[in-house]
Amino acid sequence: MSGNKAVFLESHCRNRGQAFLCFDYFGHGASSGQFSDGTIGRWREDALAVIDRLTEGPLILVGSSMGGWIMLLAALARPARVAGLVGIAAAPDFTEELMWSRMTAPIKEQLLRDGEWHEPSRYGPDLPITLKLIEEGRHHLLLGQPIAVNCPVRLLQGMEDPDVPWRWAVRTAERLSGGDVTVTLVKDGDHRLSRPQDLARLAATVDALSDEIAAKNF
Repeated sequence: MSGNKAVFLESHCRNRGQAFLCFDYFGHGASSGQFSDGTIGRWREDALAVIDRLTEGPLILVGSSMGGWIMLLAALARPARVAGLVGIAAAPDFTEELMWSRMTAPIKEQLLRDGEWHEPSRYGPDLPITLKLIEEGRHHLLLGQPIAVNCPVRLLQGMEDPDVPWRWAVRTAERLSGGDVTVTLVKDGDHRLSRPQDLARLAATVDALSDEIAAKNF
């Protein structure tokens, strides 16, 4: 919740007079638990609990990286509540295709033997990647079939993202069932898209989508 994009978007929505809510997944940030005990399914349940217990009315979900996968799963589970999606380097299926399929044989052997491998991270301490995360993630894969999400979707993607290839955004857009899907490629953008110009683009995207949804509802 203390990340640049979340803090910026909270301030922006406050100034706009628009409701805003963010949360940390289990094992992340201010939330309890260990990251190594988390799975895609558990983090999906976190998102659904927040939607069901703490919000009302139509929602725009904003998800970055893994959050982009979780927002898609939440939209599939709560189609009547989710009115729009904004993904930032959205990474559906990353545990399988961006992790497992790219791991070397020794790393896979360590995971299968020990149940855990620590992945070096350019953003902070090494991440404990568990075999449970990989195996449980297979129950939530989306990109192998149409994604039955029909609300408006906006995908922002840096073309210099070292973690999520920019073609991932195009592939995700192709799989979405709805027709109101826009992919914005930022040629010099990285994974985080947290520069001032990136934050301004995020704000403009959220504003335009909010106005579009409000116009449909009134």
